[in-house]
Amino acid sequence: MFSNKHINPNWIILLTCSCILTILLPQCIKPWRSFSHYTTPPKPDYSNENSWTALPTKIDSADAIITGSGMIDGQANAKVDVFFIHPTTDFHGTNWNADINDKGINRLTDIYPIRMQASAFNASCKVYAPRYRQATYASFLDGKGNGYEALDTAYTDIKLAFEYYLKNYNHGRPMIIAGHSQGAYMAQRILHDFFDNDPKMKKLLVAAYLIGGVVSENTFTTLVPCDSSSQTDCYVAWHSRKYGTNYNKPTKNKVCAPGFQNCTSYVCVNPLTWKRDTAYAPASLNLGSVPKTFDRIDKGMIDAKISPTKIIWTHAPNAEGYLKGDNYHIMDYSLYYMNIRENVTLRCEEYLKKNPL
Repeated sequence: MFSNKHINPNWIILLTCSCILTILLPQCIKPWRSFSHYTTPPKPDYSNENSWTALPTKIDSADAIITGSGMIDGQANAKVDVFFIHPTTDFHGTNWNADINDKGINRLTDIYPIRMQASAFNASCKVYAPRYRQATYASFLDGKGNGYEALDTAYTDIKLAFEYYLKNYNHGRPMIIAGHSQGAYMAQRILHDFFDNDPKMKKLLVAAYLIGGVVSENTFTTLVPCDSSSQTDCYVAWHSRKYGTNYNKPTKNKVCAPGFQNCTSYVCVNPLTWKRDTAYAPASLNLGSVPKTFDRIDKGMIDAKISPTKIIWTHAPNAEGYLKGDNYHIMDYSLYYMNIRENVTLRCEEYLKKNPL
């Protein structure tokens, strides 16, 4: 069983510093040359378990539970799979795409998004999460085409991993597609390519969690946003920010960058009510937020309201272990961790009632 004793606190510090750098010093982590000047790292082999950051058959960070919380890792008996795609953890800027054999990036991936995000699914899903040649952080700010090439390279891996998963692991089981940030962008493409216009695949979809991604009203043809806690065959999405704030409008040199696409037409689902209305959801509805140390559950601390521009507004976390400021993007999962965990279980149960195995 994965436990917190395996966590090196220096990596928590590194994560925090990396997040600060992504906000304050974007130009310092941007590759100096265009995409074509760099050698793309070798393509992953998904028959090799080392090409996966999480599999239900091995001990990994997706097995994490908080000691004394009463949570259970239910992967062994789960009837639903989750294909989880982690967010950006490459802040080096030495290439447009990361090497999946980079030990530092892999440690950061395992300690933060897989432990803090993918583990939210382990009560009711077997967790499959590939490593991939993720696009470096600067790709989302680049308006010259390099970012799109980097993201396309990353998606080549995600598509390959998903095809391998379908052929070797899934065996016709119901599934959830989930991710965060860059991972949500990749998940969106998987939904578009494999589910949106394929009724057979769509029938296997319990739900999708496109958290921290850029999802607009016209992203899909047949897939729809969720508007209740038990709805299936739908998707949820949100961005988290401090109450009353908003994203900055893109500048001329960023208007074509991937990170600013559809920035005025988000789909947003409230993670405390699982509805799309603008009603205020008090913190009393929050079953528990989880700090970056992943060692406790803070109940009733974080509220939620969908803003006029379709993002989640919340008041600042009032506890140690949470980043301060206006932008809570990297805490999109952790602020609502226990609500997500409960909701995944509910949607799985509802799906299995309608579609008994």
